[in-house]
Amino acid sequence: MPKMKTNPGAKKRFTLSGTGKIRRKHAYKSHILTKKAKKRKRNLTYYGEVHKADLDNVKRLLSMK
Repeated sequence: MPKMKTNPGAKKRFTLSGTGKIRRKHAYKSHILTKKAKKRKRNLTYYGEVHKADLDNVKRLLSMK
């Protein structure tokens, strides 16, 4: 059976944390930032965790499953 290939788009978008959780960036931080509050933009800067419902799909894209 051939090797599993990592999806190149997923490779750029997801990272592993030290404890093995998959982290992602928040959406809505790329443009039209003038109308968004400073607090909102600041909170979008930090990484979030991939939701439990999406975890299997993301792991498959990253060839972890």
